[in-house]
Amino acid sequence: MAFPSPLSQPRPGTPALVPPAPPAASLPVPASRGRVAPVWLFGILVVLLIALVAYLLTFVGPAASAIGAALALVPFAGVLLAVRIVDRWEPEPRSLLVLAAAWGAIAAVVIALGVDLLLTLVLGPASDPVRESFAAVVQAPIVEELAKGLGVLIVFVVARRAFDGPVDGVVYGALVGAGFAFTENILYFSSSLAGGIPETALTFFLRGIMSPFAHVMFTAVTGYALGRAARQGVAVRGALGPWLAGLAAAAALHAVWNGSAVFADFFAVYATLQVPLFLVFVGGVVLLRREEARLTRTRLSDYAAAGWFTAAEVGMLATGPGRRQAIAWARTLPGDRSPAMRAFIAEATALAAARQRALSGRDPAAAADERVHLTRAVAARAAVLAR
Repeated sequence: MAFPSPLSQPRPGTPALVPPAPPAASLPVPASRGRVAPVWLFGILVVLLIALVAYLLTFVGPAASAIGAALALVPFAGVLLAVRIVDRWEPEPRSLLVLAAAWGAIAAVVIALGVDLLLTLVLGPASDPVRESFAAVVQAPIVEELAKGLGVLIVFVVARRAFDGPVDGVVYGALVGAGFAFTENILYFSSSLAGGIPETALTFFLRGIMSPFAHVMFTAVTGYALGRAARQGVAVRGALGPWLAGLAAAAALHAVWNGSAVFADFFAVYATLQVPLFLVFVGGVVLLRREEARLTRTRLSDYAAAGWFTAAEVGMLATGPGRRQAIAWARTLPGDRSPAMRAFIAEATALAAARQRALSGRDPAAAADERVHLTRAVAARAAVLAR
C-alpha cells in the first residue's frame, strides 16, 4: 500500500516490532519556531498593562479595582476551566494560550478604551438616547470585536504551525474573549460598588452568572473562521477574508446581545434567544471535537497501514473512551505507567496533526515534525510496554 512519506516501513502493512525505549534525554524535540509566542509581543503587553493599571488606579481607585478584580476572577476561572476541557484533545502551546488571554485582558481593552475616547472627542459624549443606543449596539460591537479579533489574527500569523483547525481557533478566540470579559467585569463590578451591595450583587449576577460566556462566544466565532482557513491550508493573505467574515458574525452576535438590553426585555430575549444560541454554540463545539477525533483516526490510520501502529492502537488513540481506558490500564502496570501512556497519546495526536499539515502543504516543516513525533510516540509506547 502506497504511503507518501519518508517514514514508511520497509514492508507496508506489517506491524513493526516494539523497540526498547530510548533514554528520554536522547529523544528529539519538535522545533519551537512557529509554535511559541514571540517575546516582543509580551513586551508590548507589559507596556500596555502598565498603562491600563494606571488608568484603573486613577479613574476607578485602588480599593474598587481590587474588589472588582476579585469578583471578576470567579467567572474568569469558570471560563478557563471550560476552555481547558475543549482544548484537552490536542492541547495548544501554553505560551500561546497565555498570549491569547493576555491580549484580550490588556491590549483589546486598551484599544477599545482608546477608540471610545477618540470617538467621544470627535462626536461628543453620549448624552442623548440615540447616541447611547448607537454606542451600545453599533460602536461597541464593532470596536470590541475588531480589537479582540486582532489578537486571534496575531496568533494565527505568529504561530501558524500551532493553529491547525477550527477547534484551535475556537480555543484561541475563547481565551481572547475571556480575557476581555475579565477586565471589562473589573470596570463594571467596581462601578457598581457605588450602589452598595444590592447593585453589586445584581451586576455580578447579570455578568458573572448569566453571561460569563458572552464575549467568549462572540470571539470564538472569529477564531472558528480562521481555524477553517487553517484547515484548508490557506496562507495569511488568504485568511483575511475568512477573518473579516468571522468578525462580521461576531459583531452581529454582539450587537444582538447589546440590543436586547437596549431595545427589548433583556430577560425575555435572554431566555428565548441567547440561551438557545449558547446551546447551539456548545453543540457546535462538541461536533468540532468529534471532527478532530475523526481526523486523528484518519491520519493515524495512514501510519497503521505503513505498519507503525496496530488498528487497535489507532482505535484507542482516536477516541475519548479509548484513551481513558488505556490510561486506567497503564495505571495498573508495575510502577504506574500512566504518564508514559499519556505521553504516547499526546505524541500520537501531535503526529496526526503534523501529518495533516504536511498533506495540506501549508507547513514546510511538517515532515520534520512527523519524524520527531513518530520517534517520541514509539518511544513512549515502548516505555508503556517495557518488561
